[in-house]
Amino acid sequence: MSVSTAAAGAEHDSLSQRASRSIKHPLARTLLVLTFTTGLVDATSYLGLGHVFAANMTGNIVFLGFGIAGSGGLPVVAPLISLGAFLVGAGAGGVLARRMADSHTRNLAWALGIEASLIAVAAVLAATIDIRPDAVSGDALIALLALAMGVRNATIRRIAVPDLTTTVLTMTLTGLAAESPFFGGTGKGSTRRTAAVLGMLAGALSGALLLKTSLLLPLAAAAALALATLFLYIPAARRGA
Repeated sequence: MSVSTAAAGAEHDSLSQRASRSIKHPLARTLLVLTFTTGLVDATSYLGLGHVFAANMTGNIVFLGFGIAGSGGLPVVAPLISLGAFLVGAGAGGVLARRMADSHTRNLAWALGIEASLIAVAAVLAATIDIRPDAVSGDALIALLALAMGVRNATIRRIAVPDLTTTVLTMTLTGLAAESPFFGGTGKGSTRRTAAVLGMLAGALSGALLLKTSLLLPLAAAAALALATLFLYIPAARRGA
């Protein structure tokens, strides 16, 4: 391992530790906003595009099994499209992370820019064409959203702030219960974990409500939030916040 790579790794560890200590840290706040955005995206894909997730790949694997078994009228093609696009996005995000290993700030900036762009394209499509589940139009939106979530997941995986993965809450909920004083734990990290759970819940609720008006609104909100995190967090990170 080179000296520069080791230094970058130490910097990332220090950043992760600082962000995990307080949800007031700029990175922690950014990840919580992205967790909210996940709720918007998955509400859009599941409720508006035919019972498929764009971010929660565990759910897609389960739904795919149900669909193959012919149970519950669940689709097979849409989860496969979402899984494939997500893996491509995660692969691209991994390449991006390795090429920018010396700077988490540049890595996150690129990832957020890609995410915002892909979701914005999905929003434009939703505004200009008739989107139907189980049709090419719906599948195209699923692919765009899953691609964006794959890039983001690979990036967040590298940053590795505990309990702030932005898309998965199973281990966050496990930690919340396992470390709870009620069960003899210290309660350390409970604020961070609770904020993550509430963030995704609020995003899903907001997405479901916005969908009652149109498919465009939650997508536009998700794209705007990704862009906002880019313009607010990156300057703070470069100032050494």
